[in-house]
Amino acid sequence: MQLGTRWAAGSEPPASVPAALRPAIAEVEAKTAGPLSLSKGHWTLTWLEGRAIAELDAGWEVFQTASGDVVARPFQD
Repeated sequence: MQLGTRWAAGSEPPASVPAALRPAIAEVEAKTAGPLSLSKGHWTLTWLEGRAIAELDAGWEVFQTASGDVVARPFQD
């Protein structure tokens, strides 16, 4: 079992966040930045089947697929 963590959007991700996810996290933060943004929210890092998933309170998720591709997308219903 691997424990996750939380950190404030716009701050440096903790060391436990995989390097592969960091560029996509930065892109999401850039997309959600602005005077009316929710970028003051928090990211939550969890693990599913050994793969990291970072979720932003503002409704975004960043994860790595089984094939190694990194996906950043708004939450899906």
